[in-house]
Amino acid sequence: QNELNSFLWTIKRNPPSYFFGTIHVPYTRVWDFIPENSKKAFQQSHIVYFELDLTDPYTISALTSCQLLPQGENLQDVLPHDIYHRLKRHLEYVKLMMPSWMTPDQRGKGLYADYLFNAIAGNWERKRPVWVMLMVNSLTEVDIKSRGVPVLDLYLAQEAERLRKQTGAVEKVEEQCHPLNGLNFSQV
Repeated sequence: QNELNSFLWTIKRNPPSYFFGTIHVPYTRVWDFIPENSKKAFQQSHIVYFELDLTDPYTISALTSCQLLPQGENLQDVLPHDIYHRLKRHLEYVKLMMPSWMTPDQRGKGLYADYLFNAIAGNWERKRPVWVMLMVNSLTEVDIKSRGVPVLDLYLAQEAERLRKQTGAVEKVEEQCHPLNGLNFSQV
């Protein structure tokens, strides 16, 4: 534990302030590797700010909306024909494979492959290419097996709420969305 880089920075003041670098992966993949000094700083904090407020329904709704192409456009209209058809075949393959990728624990919690596929890939034909790329990158067997486990940011936000800490966000959805949506097709 003492050898691990904690990604925790301290601003020496009274009381101290901390910056902690997180990663968008299921928290169970990294939790055991987070040093005690970081966990202790979180426990002792009264106010916690996150990148985005992932517990706010508006944030989730705005993230969903910002991913969509302008009204009346579909992915088929903006992607080259061959890439669109490869993508469509790949998503059909993923949908076929998802039942075998799911864990017994997920099934026990009532998660069904069709529901999970639609939660991740639903409305994919209306999404901007950059968001489809990110979606496809998350449609792997390893990622599917960890669905239902919150990412580290969300886990910490849920813990903060449970512990009745004051929470906030340092960014707005638009500050994350607009730069990604501003990438041109060759960059994507």
